[in-house]
Amino acid sequence: MLEAGISAPPFTLLDQDAKEVSLGDYAGQWVLLWWYPKAATPG
Repeated sequence: MLEAGISAPPFTLLDQDAKEVSLGDYAGQWVLLWWYPKAATPG
C-alpha cells in the first residue's frame, strides 16, 4: 500500500491498444491510472 507523498514503484502495463506503457515514460509528470477490475471479463 502506498502512502500519500510516496513515489510509486516502477511498473509497466498494457494500454487500450495492447502496447506497453511504463511509469518511467512519464517521469516528471502527473499520472492518473484508472482501470476497471472486471472490464471485459465474463460474469
